[in-house]
Amino acid sequence: MVPKLGSAERAEALAGLPDWSWDETRDGISRSFAFCDFSEAFAFMTRVALAAEKADHHPEWSNVWNKVDILLTTHSAGGLTRKDIDLARTIEAAAAP
Repeated sequence: MVPKLGSAERAEALAGLPDWSWDETRDGISRSFAFCDFSEAFAFMTRVALAAEKADHHPEWSNVWNKVDILLTTHSAGGLTRKDIDLARTIEAAAAP
């Protein structure tokens, strides 16, 4: 099992992910993305889904038209882990134009 990040590790990781927010209640990180339309949002979700499957680590997310909301937490560890930070970085790359 992957260990949860401590508060110092979390702060350091989030410094490199400035658009992500700490969700204390869920012990995870979250971010919202907005795209031009549904097709762009869905294409982004497809890229993320393929990367998440390859990493065997899956986001909690929702999509309404051009908006995608994502929460990352590692359920098996009971909170935020390095796997979430790594997937957040992958998601950032998938969102880049």
